[in-house]
Amino acid sequence: MKKIIYTFLILLNSSFFQAQVIGKELTEAEKILKAQAADTLDGWKAGGLFGANLSQASFTNWSAGGENSIAVNSLMSVFANYKKGKSSWDNTLLLAYGLLKQGEGGTRKTDDKIDFMSKYGYKASERWFYAGLINFKTQFYEGYNYPDDSTKISNFLTPAYGLISIGMDYKPHSNFTLFLSPFTARLTIVNDQSLANIGAFGVTAAEYDDSGVLTKKGENFRAEYGAYVRMMYKKDIMENINLETRVDFFSNYSDEPTHVDVNWEVLLGFKVNKFISATLSTQLIYDHDTKLALDRNGDGINEGSGPRTQFKEILGIGLSYKF
Repeated sequence: MKKIIYTFLILLNSSFFQAQVIGKELTEAEKILKAQAADTLDGWKAGGLFGANLSQASFTNWSAGGENSIAVNSLMSVFANYKKGKSSWDNTLLLAYGLLKQGEGGTRKTDDKIDFMSKYGYKASERWFYAGLINFKTQFYEGYNYPDDSTKISNFLTPAYGLISIGMDYKPHSNFTLFLSPFTARLTIVNDQSLANIGAFGVTAAEYDDSGVLTKKGENFRAEYGAYVRMMYKKDIMENINLETRVDFFSNYSDEPTHVDVNWEVLLGFKVNKFISATLSTQLIYDHDTKLALDRNGDGINEGSGPRTQFKEILGIGLSYKF
């Protein structure tokens, strides 16, 4: 009996020792995996905001009057930034789309945006970086001159703006950047030939003979070279309120450089809880090459076309998730 007990104790001790060794090996393996993961993500910071908002109204025998309506708006803003040593690389992507159906009318677009930016910088001093930037903007789907839903005024890649810029980037802290460039190339794309033929968004229009027969198609591209300034600020300005704003300025050296194109966007996020929040977005655009109908007196009479200040505002309450 004693021999059996002695043998059992030896086996138990041996098993315990082996378990300790295996446990140490697993612990070391976990440390190696964690270290590899940390090395892979070292220097990266990523996140974003997603929102989907739905509004609906229905009327039945309503004495005050009204029209049935349903609207949906979605927004996604994400970023992935890298900073290590003297290198800094910022990437942002903004996607937005919205639809509205009111009464017996057709579905109308209320928002449509694709905006990608990537900027690389190499540290020159404490707050300044040598930097290069690329930016691409367009929309998902065609748009019309509502309430006229037969006159198309935009489409996918119509317009689209591609920009390449080299300059200096000022970054005093992680919430603010100011990019300055005297060397910038901007390409305007009008892929829809019907809009290119009328010279939309500043491209060269089509040519016709005296009988109205098309002799030369409108150009699909317009290249510009000039100076560019981009400023971006992002911060939690109050508890559960996040502000993100960016503004671009571009001046074409060869064609009326005093006419500066402006694009200013503001996004406010209001958090109610983990999944419910509100978003308020605004966008102001002035592009000297985009000609819009002029109605100076507000009487509905078209007085020609010309550049005008454009403004858009969208408020939504619904499902939202910040990550």
